[in-house]
Amino acid sequence: MFFASDNAGIIHPQIMQAMVDANTGYAMPYGKDPIMDEVRARIREIFEAPEAAVYLVATGTAANALALACYTQPWQTVFCAQFAHIEEDECNAPEFYMGGAKLTLIPTKDKMTPDALAAAIARRPNGNVHMAQAGAVSITQATEAGTVHTLEELRALTAVAKAANLPVHLDGARFANALVTLDCTAAEMTWKSGVDVVSFGGTKNGCAGVETVVFFDPEKAWEFELRRKRGAHLFSKHRYLSAQMQGYLKDDLWLDMARKSNAACARLTAGLREKGAQFVHSPQANMIFVRLPRATHQRLHAAGAVYYVLDGDMDNGPADEILRSRMVCDWAMNDDLVDQFLSHL
Repeated sequence: MFFASDNAGIIHPQIMQAMVDANTGYAMPYGKDPIMDEVRARIREIFEAPEAAVYLVATGTAANALALACYTQPWQTVFCAQFAHIEEDECNAPEFYMGGAKLTLIPTKDKMTPDALAAAIARRPNGNVHMAQAGAVSITQATEAGTVHTLEELRALTAVAKAANLPVHLDGARFANALVTLDCTAAEMTWKSGVDVVSFGGTKNGCAGVETVVFFDPEKAWEFELRRKRGAHLFSKHRYLSAQMQGYLKDDLWLDMARKSNAACARLTAGLREKGAQFVHSPQANMIFVRLPRATHQRLHAAGAVYYVLDGDMDNGPADEILRSRMVCDWAMNDDLVDQFLSHL
């Protein structure tokens, strides 16, 4: 029972088979393979964006950092939630690829709010040579708290950004999970809501390691190609990235896997609620933050079959002290494993 991360799960067999199928004969390198042509067409179809520029990289950090670099000058700042992945988990990669531009953090418990964003932008008026200039806005969907912005919330945020003439980046590492939660289209959750560029995640949802960067205005296409190459993220044997995305998109597998991980998380949430667990945020996708007594954490780990992220010292302290943990379900998590975990409670 592995709830530590959806990065730790197995690759879906359909995606693995797509890579095996691609492993024959010769194919042009650097994204000129015929599979990439198919992927590009399918992404444009999914996002209802026939002119979109579509690129693949191997990591979410590369997708976020390179995309933001195309919209941000070194003397500017990117506005993001204080718990955004680009702030807490990417080792200053965005700042590095943006040439030193900084991040301005928006205080939030889970989802960024329009008022907080507007206030942060107002504190950094362009034209003052002594401070960082406003550069872009980055929104995480689903959030690092496991919550999901509604379409109305997304549009309210992008309206604030557009009023300040700022482009909007969407970090969609768990894009599919959020889309399933909202039961909307990819277009509705992106360009129809004011998003300029999206990092469309695959790695956390059953792929080996591939992320798609989609520019809805192809104006930035050539710059991204240059930045990707300069940043050492242009794969020579690109067909193996293309094949992953091909398998991921075939027959809407990406949505099917997201439904499975969200359903597993919903089952886990319901079982924890029955046991009286406390939730830090209202679970909305495939990740939860839950509070349990230290004694319960000890019992779960003593069972020898439970892995998840725990904040605090599990071994030392009062047995009834409440400790926070993060649990994430991936596409391969099934009802039996969830029920087995709940039985240990």
